[in-house]
Amino acid sequence: MFIARVTGSVVATQKVESLVGFKLLSVEPFRLDPKDRRQLVTTGRTFIAVDTLGAGEGDFVLITQGSSARLTPQTRDLPIDSVIVGIIDSVHVEQACVYSREDRT
Repeated sequence: MFIARVTGSVVATQKVESLVGFKLLSVEPFRLDPKDRRQLVTTGRTFIAVDTLGAGEGDFVLITQGSSARLTPQTRDLPIDSVIVGIIDSVHVEQACVYSREDRT
């Protein structure tokens, strides 16, 4: 699992039938800044993830990839590689809060 920020949405009018009705979001993975462990920084990559929780642009989310993405009740048997399994409220590292949903602008 990893932390990512939702950066946008993907609209696909032509897709396999099993994906009809699922929201697709563009997500950007984040990691702990190795120079300043009090903040999260982007990895510079982008993925598409299936959203079953109602995440929105700007939300930090918890992502699962690979075969684990197909282990939720909603995504079983879907042809996916990434799924949002949580909307993050806060991240604490070494007793410091590096992200809080309440503080986001």
